[in-house]
Amino acid sequence: MSKVPLTVKGAEKLNAELNELKSVVRPRIINAISEARAHGDLKENAEYHAAKEQQSFAEGRIGEIEGKLANAQIIDVTKVDANGKVIFGATVELENLENETRVTYQIVGEDEASIKEGRISVGSPIARALIGKEAEDVVTVKAPAGDVDYEIISIQYI
Repeated sequence: MSKVPLTVKGAEKLNAELNELKSVVRPRIINAISEARAHGDLKENAEYHAAKEQQSFAEGRIGEIEGKLANAQIIDVTKVDANGKVIFGATVELENLENETRVTYQIVGEDEASIKEGRISVGSPIARALIGKEAEDVVTVKAPAGDVDYEIISIQYI
């Protein structure tokens, strides 16, 4: 299986969630199952079935996170010499040449992407157009609504 790029912050968030699931959520669910078992007949015990469902979800998420971390290539953008080019993990300020609005995006892995938080997936059309470009370059992004031209204002490796 190929390695999936992940920023240091993304790996930290996944590790924190994994730790929370293993050290807080899992013990709480085990206690809930024990309490529900003490109430008797398990066939008609809604608390027991709810706790078992929570356990199934939590164990699935633990497995998913462990798999992601095992297949992750963690990239620390602050330690990469990019020679002023846009690379994975870079934070890029862009200006839309049509309406002169400015936006700032960090290029991250698919699991980290959140447009509300200014993080776009490395596989997105904008990121694919930006990779390898430098400040002051003009890029054309093929968007569903039509082509959009952006000028790269600045690139940061933070």
